Amino acid sequence: MISFALWGSIAALAPRLRVQYGLTEEQTALAVAVPVLLGSLTRIPLGALADRLGGRVVFTALLAFGALPAAALTLFHSYVALLVGGFFLGIAGASFAVGVAFSTRWFAQEQQGLALGIFGIGNVGQSVVAFSAPLIARSLGWEAVFWIFGSASLVWAAIFWIFARDAGPPRSISLRHVAGVLARERLSWVLAYFYFITFGGFVALAIYLPTLLRVQFNVTLEDAGMRTAIFVLVATAMRPLGGWLSDRVGGARVLTVVFAMIVLCALALVSQSFAVFSTGALVGATMLGLGNGAVFKLVPKYFPADVGTVTGLVGAFGGLGGFFPPLVLGVLEEATGSYAIGFLLLGAFAVAAAATNLAVFDRPVAGRIPVK
Repeated sequence: MISFALWGSIAALAPRLRVQYGLTEEQTALAVAVPVLLGSLTRIPLGALADRLGGRVVFTALLAFGALPAAALTLFHSYVALLVGGFFLGIAGASFAVGVAFSTRWFAQEQQGLALGIFGIGNVGQSVVAFSAPLIARSLGWEAVFWIFGSASLVWAAIFWIFARDAGPPRSISLRHVAGVLARERLSWVLAYFYFITFGGFVALAIYLPTLLRVQFNVTLEDAGMRTAIFVLVATAMRPLGGWLSDRVGGARVLTVVFAMIVLCALALVSQSFAVFSTGALVGATMLGLGNGAVFKLVPKYFPADVGTVTGLVGAFGGLGGFFPPLVLGVLEEATGSYAIGFLLLGAFAVAAAATNLAVFDRPVAGRIPVK
């Protein structure tokens, strides 16, 4: 939760920073998307490191490091400093891959869907910062947001180091083994694509909703923050439910429903009606949350010996799914004056994911197990 709050802090302050630095729509979209980039790319090496060194040491180091760019953003005031600080702040987003590798080893396979869903509740950190950042900024100044959440990350690093324990001794994993897993295991790339849709859609909307609501529907900054917080809360609450359902009926069956509904939600987000848009966003949050839980039921099921490595790959693609849409939405809005094409692209990606899921995982013939 702390890591995700840090990760989403620039997005939560984006409308205020846009005025502070006189940014265009495209510059704002870039500032919002940059933290997602490093958080995505570092999931692969940090997930593998968690397998190799143990989650305790890697998670502690990640939490401690997150305080540094947060402090830097309060000391250096320029657009360039915002981009550089945001880039390194993005490492907090890699916490998910590390945490999955750390948590999975404590639970049997029939419990992992629910367990990882509960761990995924940490996504609520984006809701916490989306709701609190405008209030903190109005009372104490926007710099206080980074001081508060950066300090929390440093304190929790110490707490985690003292009390956390790895479920077993770290595995001896070479970089060659990591590269081999990613090169030969085709199912890992399919799951990465699914997470690109579910988690990428969640991140993209969570970080861009404050700006989108302000521009498209002219709501106040505080109202935009509250509505974004609700979106994140709904998606986060659905994640353990998605894991629990996947433990019982299978992750692939849950994803079949999820992808079909995301297509309908994408069409609703095109609407200029605030009521239709809000309904599409809330139902979308529900489906994206269920989908996130379902995907990570499938990861330890098919890759029990390489959870951290495959989680890093899948998580990286999920993060990249949150990196590109804000940029695309910003460019399309500048070019066309509308976000509609961006949401239609989300629907198209969901159609492709539904077809892939039916072909690879959710097969109608009983007993058929897809080949890796």
